[in-house]
Amino acid sequence: MFHTASQLIVGAVTGQSPSQHSPDFSPAICQAAENSKPWRVLADKAYAAEHNHVLCRHEQGIRSTAIPLNPRHAPGPPKTNYRRHMRDHFSCRQYRQHSLVESGFSKHKRRRGSALTAQKARTQSREILLRTLTHNLMILADRR
Repeated sequence: MFHTASQLIVGAVTGQSPSQHSPDFSPAICQAAENSKPWRVLADKAYAAEHNHVLCRHEQGIRSTAIPLNPRHAPGPPKTNYRRHMRDHFSCRQYRQHSLVESGFSKHKRRRGSALTAQKARTQSREILLRTLTHNLMILADRR
């Protein structure tokens, strides 16, 4: 999870690829909520499940979510509250800030590289977390 204004990584979850990233949303948002107290969450269509909106708004106290509706080829309007709300009141203006997240990932990969050097899953996880820490330290050092 990126903080759009500072480009700091405020939540990081490691796992094996290739895999679906949707299950990583919950632990990452919980980390982000502990580290930065966000008031809005921007996410891709892959995270449009109702339980992700509920997690953000009710469990973490995040005021707003901007997750575009992922049409699931079901006829008619979405049956759940937040997905229906996203269909009716989705803010494209707010969601445009999502490009800042993609820019942050790009910056991270340019500075630290996109390939891992570790071979085993456990050391790859450590390498990712160290890269995350290094990224944040570099951002903070650039501010001085």
